[in-house]
Amino acid sequence: MKRIYMDHSATTPVAPEVLQAMLPYLSDKFGNASSLHSFGLEAKEALEESREKVAKLLAASSEEIIFTSGGTESDNLALKGIARRNKDKGKHIITTNVEHPAILETCRKLEKEGFAVTYLPVTSEGLVDLAVLEAAIRPDTILISVMHANNEIGTIQPLEEIGRLAAERDIYLHTDAVQSVGKIPTDVNALGVDLLSLSAHKLYGPKGVGALYIRRGTKLESIVQGGGHERGLRSGTENVAGIVGLAKAAELCCEGMAVEGQRLTKLRDQLASLVLGKVKEAWINGTMKGRLPGSLNFGFKYVEGESLLLFLDSKGIAVSTGSACSSHKLQPSHVLLSLGLQPEECHGSLRITMGRSNTTEEVDYVAECIVEAVERFRGISALGRK
Repeated sequence: MKRIYMDHSATTPVAPEVLQAMLPYLSDKFGNASSLHSFGLEAKEALEESREKVAKLLAASSEEIIFTSGGTESDNLALKGIARRNKDKGKHIITTNVEHPAILETCRKLEKEGFAVTYLPVTSEGLVDLAVLEAAIRPDTILISVMHANNEIGTIQPLEEIGRLAAERDIYLHTDAVQSVGKIPTDVNALGVDLLSLSAHKLYGPKGVGALYIRRGTKLESIVQGGGHERGLRSGTENVAGIVGLAKAAELCCEGMAVEGQRLTKLRDQLASLVLGKVKEAWINGTMKGRLPGSLNFGFKYVEGESLLLFLDSKGIAVSTGSACSSHKLQPSHVLLSLGLQPEECHGSLRITMGRSNTTEEVDYVAECIVEAVERFRGISALGRK
């Protein structure tokens, strides 16, 4: 049976070029980048070259890039680092109801430390209302954190406008861009962000490595103490092989993002048209106007998303019912609930995120299987037969 992978928002396969770039640093070039001998200097050179390549993907400067273990650590460093360093200026943070748990749980931790957090609602399309955001800003607001693109529904937030609001009021702006970096242009200056989180395994790099962009002049406190690596903000011997892999993945994204984005957008729209054209009482969660290429989140009445997922898996197709980080939880998706859906509607969701390996033929096959699955499960459902 052919296997079709359409869960790229959960993780991506390591690109062959990325693996080849990493291999020397897993064997002969094994030095510690902090060592002063030739082995260490070789590793240090690779580290700094990688910093430049990652910075280029963000239109940033290399000295503004800090390497981490991934998106979750980057989010933690950004939020805790800014909050704790700037608490004398204020203790109010603004974020949204649809953030990744790496943001929401960090905010809850900061609330226990005495910080006040405002969780903004979103529209039925999953977007932040700028007027609501502006009204939430207080004199003691020190940080706004709004994700660039949502991991479950793929909608892209109006970060440029949010950036202008934050800059006018001298408030730090952070964005979790784990899902957007490498898929759509992510220029930190155009977006107006002061901090940006990214993760290698979402853009065909290895797991366990990521980065945090920190605009020059931004002051934050380290959350990991030790030998003072990464400008004293992230102590611990650097994962040179993983960082080299991240850099190669970033380089590949710079080269092919525009063409691949157009291709995936066509596949995305093709799949949406095929499914919605044949399945009644079905919809797309989130707006179709501004969403990630290749990203769809379907809603189906009278059918469980988990049943659809298992049926598709039996056909060799890998998809998701929500974010991978929450896939073992039984409660409805917090993102879908924030759109105004009922719990039973949330449970009928199916997330499909396409990538470099997917083809038009695969889209046709997946659409056929989805239609078959919905008809089958509705046929045995009392609600579906009404």
